Amino acid sequence: MFLPSAMRWALLAPLSMLPALAACAQSGPHAARVGDRYEINTDRESSEQSSDGSTGSSSDRDAISARVIAVRDGGVELEYDYPKDVPADDRAATWQLPARVFRPAQGPTQLLNRAELEKRVDPWLKKGGMTRAACGHLIFTWNAFRITCDPDSAIEMIDFFDPVLPELRDGAPYRDAAAVAPAQLKRSADGKSFVVQLAIEPERVRKERAETDLSVAEISRKPLTREQAQRSHADETISGTIAITFELDSSGEVRRRIKITTIRIAATNGRIETKKMTETTVWHLLPA
Repeated sequence: MFLPSAMRWALLAPLSMLPALAACAQSGPHAARVGDRYEINTDRESSEQSSDGSTGSSSDRDAISARVIAVRDGGVELEYDYPKDVPADDRAATWQLPARVFRPAQGPTQLLNRAELEKRVDPWLKKGGMTRAACGHLIFTWNAFRITCDPDSAIEMIDFFDPVLPELRDGAPYRDAAAVAPAQLKRSADGKSFVVQLAIEPERVRKERAETDLSVAEISRKPLTREQAQRSHADETISGTIAITFELDSSGEVRRRIKITTIRIAATNGRIETKKMTETTVWHLLPA
């Protein structure tokens, strides 16, 4: 089954992901306008090295488009889809797009075309030579992926590509799911950006590492219980930071977000791993 690299998230949930238009509508100074279209590009670069001399790196680029369908009291209705230049064959490789959602000023994203997405799942599975029995299981192509058949995966994909931006003001608290506690946003001296640095939540990293071990065991058909996987990382000393920069354009709206996650993992045998992931998200307003 062909999986276009530009939209793997649209098809399957990739493993070991450390962890908009609506963001501009909710967080920027200007109101969203019906018919506005954005393309959202995300570049990710990852690297890791260990004290025994081993190293590794990877890079990836993804894109999604968004269009304002309606502006309602308390939020914005949007349609997310592939960018227009994606070939028809690549579009046919996913069932989650296009997806229509309501993004309220407060609260989670709401899926509006759930019934339509549910009807797409079985034909997509059939095209890939699969049945519903594959849902929730891993497959391996050039990478490991877990098949997802839940329409809510469209919301997860959208929130990943197009994160809702926080209230941007000097001193405002900023929260990240991977951080141990909130930290304050700081406006740069030139007023062109906001920055924040948070401390990594070690337990979350341990859980992610255990889940990765379980996935590898599933693919390789080796026995491994969740308790065993968790126990193998229980004594690791984990620390790290999440540094985020929100860059503003001349009108004061966010057009770029740079998120750098650095993690240091020290094992009881003295081995030290250092992982770094740089994720850059750019919002491009397209011509009318």
